[in-house]
Amino acid sequence: MDDPVSFGTAGEADVAVVGAGPVGMTAAALLAAYGVRVVVLERNASTSDEAKAISIDDEALRVYQWAGLAARVLRIIVPGTGTRYYGATGELAFHARAEQPLRLGYPFKNPFAQPDLERELADHLAAHPGVDLRMETTVTGLTQYTGGVRVHTDRGELSATYVLGCDGGRSAVRELAGIGMSGRSYPDVWLVVDTVGDDHDERYGMHHGDPRRPHVIIPGDGGRCRYEFRLLPGEGEAGQPPSFDLIRRLLAPYRTITPAQVQRAVAYRFNAVVADRWRAGNLFLLGDAAHMMPPFAGQGLNSGVRDAANLAWKIADVLAGRLDDSALDTYETERRPHAEATVRLSERLRRVVMTTDPRLAHHRDRLIGRALRTEAGRAFFENMRYRPPHTYRSGLRTAGGDGVGVAVGQPFVFDTAARRIALLDRALGRGWALLGVATDSRPLLRAAEAVEPLSPALAHIPVDEKLPPTGGIPALLDLDGRLNAEFAAYRGRLVLLRPDRFVAAAWHPGEPPALAEALHVVRRPASITA
Repeated sequence: MDDPVSFGTAGEADVAVVGAGPVGMTAAALLAAYGVRVVVLERNASTSDEAKAISIDDEALRVYQWAGLAARVLRIIVPGTGTRYYGATGELAFHARAEQPLRLGYPFKNPFAQPDLERELADHLAAHPGVDLRMETTVTGLTQYTGGVRVHTDRGELSATYVLGCDGGRSAVRELAGIGMSGRSYPDVWLVVDTVGDDHDERYGMHHGDPRRPHVIIPGDGGRCRYEFRLLPGEGEAGQPPSFDLIRRLLAPYRTITPAQVQRAVAYRFNAVVADRWRAGNLFLLGDAAHMMPPFAGQGLNSGVRDAANLAWKIADVLAGRLDDSALDTYETERRPHAEATVRLSERLRRVVMTTDPRLAHHRDRLIGRALRTEAGRAFFENMRYRPPHTYRSGLRTAGGDGVGVAVGQPFVFDTAARRIALLDRALGRGWALLGVATDSRPLLRAAEAVEPLSPALAHIPVDEKLPPTGGIPALLDLDGRLNAEFAAYRGRLVLLRPDRFVAAAWHPGEPPALAEALHVVRRPASITA
C-alpha cells in the first residue's frame, strides 16, 4: 500500500472530505479558509461534466465569500431575477422575486452550470497549501478510533480527526457507517435536456404548470438552456437514453434543435429522503448523502452548501480548542429541520405546480389568482414566503431572547478602523463577532472579556446618524439605511454573531445569558456582568 498522506509532523489530516462534488469542495474550501488541514478524496479522475444543479442562491454566494471564492463563482453565474410561474392555460400567474434584493449581498437566485462551478472549486483547492486534492481515490473502509478515523482507500490509508461524507445519494460513507434513509421515491419520469445555441435570454426561470405537459425552462449563460419535461406513460424510462426524436418533439414549441446542440439528456425519477442520522462518531453526512429532494424548489445544491456552512466553522473551532466536541451535535439539530422542510416544499411544488390533473391545476390557478388580489397573498407568492425560513430554534444559541437563531443580512458598511466601505462580513472577518448596538464601550468590553475564548471581533453599530462612542473600538456605520434596519431590533443590546452570521445571543447590559453552556465553550468564561 502507498504511505498515508503526510501533513507536517502530525502525519494526518484534520478533516478528510469524501467526494469532490460541489458540496464536498465547498466544505473543503471553507475548512481551509478557517485554517484546517484538509484532504479531499474523489473516486473519479476529474470533476464532473454533467450539469446537474442549475441554480445557486444568495445564501450560497455568501458562503463562497467566506471561503474566498466569491470572485471565482460570480464569473460563472447569471445574476437572476427569480422565477415566473405559468398556469394551466399558459398565462403568467406571478413572478417570484427576493423580498429584499441584495439583503445578503448577492443576487437572490442565479442560473449557472455545475461543471463550471466544479472547475472553479477544484482549481481553488489545487492551489491552496492547506488542501490535498486526490482524484481517482476510492474509499473502501472507515475505522474509527479514539480521537479520529482511519480512512482506507484503494491507494493507501490516511488518518483524520473527522470525515465528511459528501459523496452523493449513493454515499459510501453513509453505507460504511450503516446509516439508512427515510422517505419515498416518486414514479414520475422526467426528462432533463441541457442545450446550447439557444435563443432564450431571460434572467429568470419559467415553471409551466400545464397539466398536459408540466415543464420547466431555465436559461443560462452563453446560449445555454435547460428544459425539464414530465414524460407521459410509454415515452421513456428512468435511466434509459431518450431518443433524439422525443427531444426534438418536446422542444419544438420553443426552438429547433440538432443532435450537436444537446449537451446532456437524462430521464430520471427523483427521491424525497433524509438520512436517519447525520453523525456517527467522527463521521458526518452532508448534501445528497444526508438529504435528497425533488428539484422543483431549486434547493438541492443550496441545501448542501448550507450544510457545509453550518459544520465547517464548528469543526474549526473544536480543533482550535474554542468549542467542545459536543458542539458538533448541533449540526444535525440545526440543519435537519430546515432540510426536511425544504424536502416537503419540493414535494408540494411537484404535487401542485407540476400536477397532471386538469381539475387540480385549474383549481390551483383560481386559488392563486384570488390570493394575488390581496396584499398578503401577493407577498406570499411574489416574495416566496412559502419557502421555509432558515432559522434555528435550538442548537448553538442561547434560549429565549428576541432575534436569536436568525441570520443577519450583509449590507455595505463604513468601517471606521479600516476607513473603507465593505460588505458587513468582510468588515467583521471570518470568526465570531461581538457587537454593541447603540451601547457604550464599557459593557461591550466587559462582555468581550467574558467570551474571550471565542476571540470575537468587536464593533459598535450606532443604529442612527450619530458618531459611535469613543474608546478605541471600531464602528460600522450605516450608508444606505440597510445596516440600521438590520440591527434596529437589537438597539441597546449586545449581539454575539457566530461565524456563519447567525445570532447566537442578544442581551441587554446587566442581563447576560448563560453563554458558556449554550455555546459549548471549552474554557468556561467568567460570569458576564456587562
